[in-house]
Amino acid sequence: MSVTNEQPSLLLVDDDATFCGVLCRALEKRGFMVTTAHSVEQAVPLAQASPPEYAVVDLKMSGASGLALVQALHELDPATRIVVLTGYASIVTAVEAIKLGATQYLSKPANADEIVAAFGHSASADAPLSAQPPSVERLEWEHIQRVLQEYQGNISATARALNMHRRTLQRKLSKRPCSEN
Repeated sequence: MSVTNEQPSLLLVDDDATFCGVLCRALEKRGFMVTTAHSVEQAVPLAQASPPEYAVVDLKMSGASGLALVQALHELDPATRIVVLTGYASIVTAVEAIKLGATQYLSKPANADEIVAAFGHSASADAPLSAQPPSVERLEWEHIQRVLQEYQGNISATARALNMHRRTLQRKLSKRPCSEN
């Protein structure tokens, strides 16, 4: 007995082909009918042809940003549950992703169970705030990310705006973000 047409559709977009393949198989085992793409440019026509019920989108890919895909998916079908994955988590991009229509925002590495659980969460501005304030290092990282986004990723312009040497900024950006507290 085939249940293929009863399986929820899921669009998985990540430029890391190995990670994409492993996650695709794991999500198929959890009952999803998965379609994969490795760029925003590949994903948009797939979504237009058949808007998915669920989507997992990598934030940083070659070509357009995953945020552009989040917006496009949300415009196609506001009911699509979208989880954004990133290896470079920041509050700024998380807020932007939620504003554009993402359901949840997860830092890599995230496993299939965490992603499926994230589909069940609702993005909310009423989410409780942490009792522990972020560290100075975390605040600096967030500020740098916000200014970098304002300058569309231009390192030199961002360094000038921050009154920082370009190499110093590049060194800070090459480090993984510090933990939230």
